[in-house]
Amino acid sequence: MKITSANRNKNINAWGLSIGLAVAAMFVSQGATAGQAPVPLGSAATFGVFAATTVTSTGGTTITGDLGVSPGNTVSGAPTVTGTTHLGDPIAAQAQADLLIAYNNATGRTLDAVLVTGNLGGQTLAPGLYKSSTSLEISSGDLTLDAGGDPNAVWIFQMATTLVTFVGRQVVLSGGAQAGNVFWQVGSSATIGGSSIFKGNILAYTSITMNTSGTVFGGRLLAMHGAVALDANAITVPTTTSLVSAVVVTGPYTDAAGQSIDLETKTITVPTSGSVQFYRIKSGTALTITGITVSGGNVVITYN
Repeated sequence: MKITSANRNKNINAWGLSIGLAVAAMFVSQGATAGQAPVPLGSAATFGVFAATTVTSTGGTTITGDLGVSPGNTVSGAPTVTGTTHLGDPIAAQAQADLLIAYNNATGRTLDAVLVTGNLGGQTLAPGLYKSSTSLEISSGDLTLDAGGDPNAVWIFQMATTLVTFVGRQVVLSGGAQAGNVFWQVGSSATIGGSSIFKGNILAYTSITMNTSGTVFGGRLLAMHGAVALDANAITVPTTTSLVSAVVVTGPYTDAAGQSIDLETKTITVPTSGSVQFYRIKSGTALTITGITVSGGNVVITYN
């Protein structure tokens, strides 16, 4: 295998396969999908945690993103915030207004709704709209969301009352699924169990509670009328990332077929095509390719 690099491109040649990868970050808007469209969060999108009344924090909580409260203006405890804290200011007020629009947008979806009840644990769900007239929980096993190779796939979960995850349960993303395209519209309040690993955006009508050491990796906690309670948690605002490909460097570029994206390890895996392909990473934030390998008939790209 021969790997060469020049300026802003990295090229790899193996078994007659030539792959050109554009390393420069691309700020490209995400196109609409054939299924559900993402819920528009507006200015609320920058907030990892947002509450109407107050945010309480115990233990070593870290919020990668902004923290906001409106119309309230208080935070108790000392969470680490990598972004900006907005307490009762005009930016927080605008986020509250945009959250209302987003919540109503999520509740208003009806097309092709799949009725679900009770426990989602142990299931694997394709993209789409899932609706419960009562509550939903993830209790008897982990929930897997499989995009089937479509990085723009969207899931919307509507529930009339509560959302609960049990201790240690996870939302697992596969097939290129992106946490930023998962939306949980909660009719009352949400509780994320201790040591759970949760994915997606919670839009709760009332309040949200994170139990000890629960993690929201690629998601947001947005409480429209109540408080958000934190306890030694990590919350990371998601970024949407995908791989696009073309047969010539000038394009046109389309979503690379069969890609799988692991946002936690920052790895993209895509089957080799058997012909010359040029790839670009499409993301809302600046990315740098850190490694390219060919293994088991796949191209494996790592980035940061």
